[in-house]
Amino acid sequence: MSLTPATRVLVTAGASGIGKAIVDAFHQQGARVRVCDISEAHAAEFKSQHPDIDCVICDVSNSGQVAELFESVRQDWGGLDVLVNNAGIAGPTAPVEEVEIDEWNRTLAVNITAHFLCVREAVPMLKQAGGGAIINLSSVAGRLGFPLRTPYASSKWAVVGFTKSLAAELGPNNIRVNAILPGAVAGDRIDSVIRAKASARDVPYEQMREQFLQQNSLRQFVEADEIAQMALYLASDEGRVISGQAVSVCGNIEHLV
Repeated sequence: MSLTPATRVLVTAGASGIGKAIVDAFHQQGARVRVCDISEAHAAEFKSQHPDIDCVICDVSNSGQVAELFESVRQDWGGLDVLVNNAGIAGPTAPVEEVEIDEWNRTLAVNITAHFLCVREAVPMLKQAGGGAIINLSSVAGRLGFPLRTPYASSKWAVVGFTKSLAAELGPNNIRVNAILPGAVAGDRIDSVIRAKASARDVPYEQMREQFLQQNSLRQFVEADEIAQMALYLASDEGRVISGQAVSVCGNIEHLV
């Protein structure tokens, strides 16, 4: 991939999971990477493993904290080339009539409003740099219905609309905007999602896990590094004419259970 030590990359929620895999991929290609995360525990573990990468605490749904984060990027690097909006939460698993308004609001605040807050700060720097890339993490739930997960699915559909609108708006400034739609990514997060869905439907965990695999044409979970490699491609010169796309990395999820 054609990245250099001059490439400046910010990854939100980058201290664990998919975010950490994305950080590792960019770092291994020689880019300068800054990470933010809301979890102090994850940030501390990340710093112990990556002492040469800046990792700061930031709630990206908080406009004041986001402004401070991007001001630090501006002061330290003088600009930005790539923004990866990775932050997101699973939200509640429940019938819609049982979803609390606070759960709905928090899910949308982290999964879509935070994207807006970060983009609003990043775009002036990307324009100043002469272009760049924005990569938004959506989900296959951003193209399919997802029973018992209406807050999550609604927020992830919103990410796709946000992405396509930004691509049209920012294309004349040589800024590419794409969304990655991961499927079920192996790890603790999908395990907790499966357990919550199994509980909501009163079925055993193993039965629900098998249903998750059966909805995937390849009958396998995605690895976090496979999401990271797609992010790397979309940010590189190899992906220079790809914009406004919602790219599924999912083994072809046919439906969601």
